[in-house]
Amino acid sequence: MCIADTWGIHSLIFVIRMLLDDQESQLVLVDYQARLMPAMFEADLVLANAMRLAQAAHWMEVPTYGTEQNPDKLGQNPAELRALCRRTIPKMSFSACPDGLSELLRPAARAPAGNARSLPKHLQKAVPQEPTRQSIVIAGCEAHICLLQTALDLLEEEYAVWVVTDACSSRTERNRDAAFDRLAGAGAELVTTEMVLFEWLRTAEADPFKEIQALVK
Repeated sequence: MCIADTWGIHSLIFVIRMLLDDQESQLVLVDYQARLMPAMFEADLVLANAMRLAQAAHWMEVPTYGTEQNPDKLGQNPAELRALCRRTIPKMSFSACPDGLSELLRPAARAPAGNARSLPKHLQKAVPQEPTRQSIVIAGCEAHICLLQTALDLLEEEYAVWVVTDACSSRTERNRDAAFDRLAGAGAELVTTEMVLFEWLRTAEADPFKEIQALVK
């Protein structure tokens, strides 16, 4: 095999690994709250794309979590969005990570097998830890504050972070775009809603293809 062929194979493997995998993904939706959204740039489009992401994640069994910044003052996320989340985290920190998101994204520790009352610890069977889904697909508001700080913390925790740009917003377009520039420089991947949905699917033969296709028509 020539060097060019070898390089081609390695390039193909690299491209495949760069695609999102629904089995490796978790979805985080940040602060689409009732008293916040009216001030957001392109709010209706952004919220509609968040709903598309959440619905597709539900069909494809991608774990989905929401966050709400100071919900007593800013209200809750829409009920239909909350219903598609495994859990919605109230928070006061701008990043959701210190207020409980980090723990939710990691699998809970599993109890050792066997009867703990009758077996000493050295005889209890070790239970393999469920692997963490390492790709975090994230979107939300405001892009330059809560979304940015959450995504940067997730990068610091060594997750692969995918920011869904058309499901993010700030009060001004300039602040939103500045957040995207900073996140890309920090190592996040910038994607769109349709990129996420069709990378999760990979093929028109996937079970929810028709339903997901209908979401974007």
